[in-house]
Amino acid sequence: MYKIVNKIDRAKSATFETVDGVIETPCFMNVGTAAAIKGAVSTEDLNNISTQVLLCNTYHLHVRTGDLLIKKLGGLKKFANWDRPILTDSGGFQVFSLVSTGRKIKEEGVYFKSHIDGRNIFMGPEESMRIQSNLGSTIAMAFDECPPALADLQYIKPSVERTTRWLERCIIEMNNLNQLEDTINKSQMLWGINQGGVIDDIRIEHAKEIAKFDLPGYAVGGLAVGESHEQMYHILDVVVPHLPENKPTYLMGVGTPKNIIESVDRGIDFFDCVYPSRNGRHGHVYTKYGKLNLLNQCYELDERPIEDGCECEACKRYSRAYIRHLLKAKEMLGMRLCVMHNLYYYNHLMKTIRVAIRNNTWKDVKKKLINDIDSKRRDD
Repeated sequence: MYKIVNKIDRAKSATFETVDGVIETPCFMNVGTAAAIKGAVSTEDLNNISTQVLLCNTYHLHVRTGDLLIKKLGGLKKFANWDRPILTDSGGFQVFSLVSTGRKIKEEGVYFKSHIDGRNIFMGPEESMRIQSNLGSTIAMAFDECPPALADLQYIKPSVERTTRWLERCIIEMNNLNQLEDTINKSQMLWGINQGGVIDDIRIEHAKEIAKFDLPGYAVGGLAVGESHEQMYHILDVVVPHLPENKPTYLMGVGTPKNIIESVDRGIDFFDCVYPSRNGRHGHVYTKYGKLNLLNQCYELDERPIEDGCECEACKRYSRAYIRHLLKAKEMLGMRLCVMHNLYYYNHLMKTIRVAIRNNTWKDVKKKLINDIDSKRRDD
């Protein structure tokens, strides 16, 4: 299913065949937490900007609208009118990030209260797999604990050991679910998640342990949650060589354009992050020379597009001044245009990276991409 097209040192570009289509890597997965991109972006829009994978969230869809209802409606692909691959996050990160009080972690799973209405919820490996099976995603992520990045060894070690045991239970449950007659996607695949904070030995040992399960893909989790960029890059340097090279590698929740470029260079295939949509909704837009805040007064009379040469819907038709006006007037169109631009920028960045790796120009292209970002030039 996974074939490396070209490799330059650790940077790689590959094709990954799934039941829902082929994914070209490196790839950025657009985050549609509740089966939609915040900012009035439709699945047709996503198709138009060459989105390869839609990422949806198990926890959020479970607590609102409900995975059983979505299953009755044919699963996420039919529900959201999306005919390409979907990855569902297991809900583990949300359980540990959104629920700060009253959470109880036990061997069987986690007891907590919904952040929506306060009702009691239990989620363990089996529950996460059942929910993701009901959603019918292409790729399901294993249920894990995402400990604080800077937690000490006394906390991290038992947490990671439990995550490994949870992975074994996820594998058993998914195998069972894929045999049921009413399962939406009988080819749903499970990816494991490496944890261990910023402790090298724990990360390496956990990577070796989960690699033994020979899963279709592996993720590095628990980063971009409080550690420095340098610590994150160090962990990738340490752990990626111990994950199977012949399987896709996914860095969860990362990140900025520079984070992505540096992580590709360390062997990462898949990325996701809320930055393009979240920042776009606040008027912050990405360009090859860094990020602009269109709410700044200097754009009040600026008739240029967000970025010269960009082929996105916003840049082809509208000026910075007009988009700024929309944002100041709190018109939804302003938000939508900024989000659309950012998603296009991220997808186009990944295409640039793929082409460079496949054409053996990656080292020069990486240097230029980083230099442009670091130059702080804004064309203002």
